[in-house]
Amino acid sequence: MTRVAYVCADPGIPVFGTKGASVHIQEMVRAWRARGAEVEVYAVRLGDAAQVPADLADLVVHHVPVGKVGGEAGDPGAASRREVAQRQAAAEIAHRVVVAAPDVVYERYSLFSPVLALARRGLGERVTTVLEVNAPLIDEQREHRVLVDAAGAEDALRAQVGAADVVACVSEPVAAWVRERERTGAAPGTAQVIVVPNGVNTARIRPVRPDLTGDPVVVFVGTLKPWHGVEQLVAAAARARTRWRLRVVGDGPQRAAVEAAAAEHGFAVELTGAVPPEQVPDALAGALVAVAPYPASGDHYFSPLKVYEYAAAALPVVASRIGQIPAVVQDGRTGLLVPPSDPDALAAAIDALVADPGRAVAMGAAGRALMERSHTWAHVLDATLAPLATGTSTGTDDPAARRVS
Repeated sequence: MTRVAYVCADPGIPVFGTKGASVHIQEMVRAWRARGAEVEVYAVRLGDAAQVPADLADLVVHHVPVGKVGGEAGDPGAASRREVAQRQAAAEIAHRVVVAAPDVVYERYSLFSPVLALARRGLGERVTTVLEVNAPLIDEQREHRVLVDAAGAEDALRAQVGAADVVACVSEPVAAWVRERERTGAAPGTAQVIVVPNGVNTARIRPVRPDLTGDPVVVFVGTLKPWHGVEQLVAAAARARTRWRLRVVGDGPQRAAVEAAAAEHGFAVELTGAVPPEQVPDALAGALVAVAPYPASGDHYFSPLKVYEYAAAALPVVASRIGQIPAVVQDGRTGLLVPPSDPDALAAAIDALVADPGRAVAMGAAGRALMERSHTWAHVLDATLAPLATGTSTGTDDPAARRVS
């Protein structure tokens, strides 16, 4: 049995939580287990014990919390101490991983973590190392928060990439970001940098049946933050020419703005608040259309989980035509694509599906079939490990490939 150490040293991501990154961790653990692997998680943040899914109740999780530091969030001194504390927690995780001596170390990339590099140094070529990169974290930290030791963050990333057998990036822009940093290193690594978009659990997210006894339900799921564009959806609801109800599943700093916009335009919005991942299928129940109204911006590197989950629920997806979304939402077949930050176009697309429920249901069924065929988490893990299997198929004596077979 393959023994896998799954590592997440990002203090912003709880193993058990409602955000998409938490879902991603849990689903990759499930995918490894489905392959017959024995998985233990090493993380700096656990989350809410009440949100541990029943099928992961037996998961062994090694908790190494980041040490507390004082100071305001924007204070450079406090930020510097937090960066040091993150390094220390990640180094302790690396020590524990080396002592455990797993067959595979699979790490979700986080700032300042040296785990893969130290695991490679401590365990040598007998361990397979995979780095999963979901965002250009150095750029995000610099732009949206405070990054004191930028050079240290860059050095840590290059060391991690250099120690990885495979670097799986969620999109081509993220892969290009990694390759650029790999090229600027003094000794570029030999890792295979590949693109592996997100997936969906088609057993957890089942097809929903629309409730057409009243006004059709249009649903949005996600954290209420500016880059999710829920204000665009509220504005579209105000422009609707057909009757539909808006359900918003999630919470966040934009909730007050959503409530204010709904009050201004004189219609009701059903705000459910945040729900744990296992309750998302219930939150989608009865809906006819699902929406991903991302606004226009320069950051289109993400692979949105909500789009995959909508499709798995057999809901037609109305989404902004940005980034990776056109590769998932097939315009006119599994949903409709609209220009970003265009509430008039968004309203028109939703109206078109609400006015033709038969078309909406047919699109939803096509989306569900696409998820089952190509986008489960098993597909994600298979694609991540494919470069290792290539060595075996070509006759190369690749110990890494043998350990994950």
